[in-house]
Amino acid sequence: MSRFSPILSLLIALAATALAAPEKVKTLEIGSPAPDFSLPGVDGKTHALAEYADSQLLVIIFTCNHCPDAVAAQERIKSLTAEYKEKGVAVVAISGNDPLALQLWELGWSVYGDSFEEMKAHAKEQNYNFPYLYDGDTQKTTLAYGAQATPHVFVFDQKRILRYQGRLDNGRRNSGPASENNTRDALDLLLAGKKIPEKQQTSRVFGCSTKWNWKRELAQQKAKEWDDLKVTVDPLDPATAKSLRANKTEKIRLINVWSTTCGPCVAEFPDLVETYIRYQNRPFELITISTDPADKAPAVEMFLQKHHAALSSKTAPSLKEERRRTNNYHYRSDDLDALADALDPEWQGPLPHTLLIAPGGKILFRLTGQIDPIDLRRKIIAQIRSSE
Repeated sequence: MSRFSPILSLLIALAATALAAPEKVKTLEIGSPAPDFSLPGVDGKTHALAEYADSQLLVIIFTCNHCPDAVAAQERIKSLTAEYKEKGVAVVAISGNDPLALQLWELGWSVYGDSFEEMKAHAKEQNYNFPYLYDGDTQKTTLAYGAQATPHVFVFDQKRILRYQGRLDNGRRNSGPASENNTRDALDLLLAGKKIPEKQQTSRVFGCSTKWNWKRELAQQKAKEWDDLKVTVDPLDPATAKSLRANKTEKIRLINVWSTTCGPCVAEFPDLVETYIRYQNRPFELITISTDPADKAPAVEMFLQKHHAALSSKTAPSLKEERRRTNNYHYRSDDLDALADALDPEWQGPLPHTLLIAPGGKILFRLTGQIDPIDLRRKIIAQIRSSE
């Protein structure tokens, strides 16, 4: 099981605890003092506003793991942190998203969600050179600053008076250098002892909206809608298996061969379904193939229904083009060699067996044995990005 798959069940259990939607989230106004905070960081320490009292300027950036704008900006934030550190500027990042307010499809641009544990893993992998703090439980700090989206930047002078708020730059989802660097321009003016012109003191924030905890109800509703989708399964023959392997679509295709009597197959299956739900809006699809004996057809169908291995409406149109009806198949023949020859001649037979196939049929990744969902998602994201 994935360490993150409990999100689905928690959405249902905790939806009732979500707070009512605030009438309006008001962004901190220029000239306001920095609201105090005391938040846990991914480094295991608790960080407070007073910790940065010796810094000439303080930059607080509300960001997260999952948002494509935030993901693209992280290298630029790291560069800004490193460049301005010697100039007396401290940079602090805060994730104010409630991880339970996220719909799974919103994670389609990232490997990780926005839980505190995932923040730790993400920051470590990305070698963050700034404190990364979590405010997703209470969101008091995020609300006090009025962070509207990710990333949302607040720049304070030495007296901790707000002098700039808005976007980091105009880079958006481009990970390369930006052509308009709003935050850097504000820092340079303040470091030079100059006042930021009024028209440059604020800017629009373009990015994923803050996931306030009152959005849990919608996330729970969407999770239930998925659970209520019809699950189908069709018989599979070697010719169809060979066609699936050829992948004449424009999507990345994940094929998993499994059985109801295979322990690792059963253990990893929820991770595969969750991965499909995450990336359903991207050029990606999941195909499952059961090798259970023909007389186990009812058990196969029951297993697929139990794990909600449904077909996304985003995938359905391409199935019509291929004249397919489902994303789940049951190979009911005892001639498993024919299946292996059609699907992957290098497969020696043990289950589970997983293939990640690029458009045109090139195998990007194959594994016999239980998958590591994080490693798999990392490979999927890398391939999607390379094809964009």
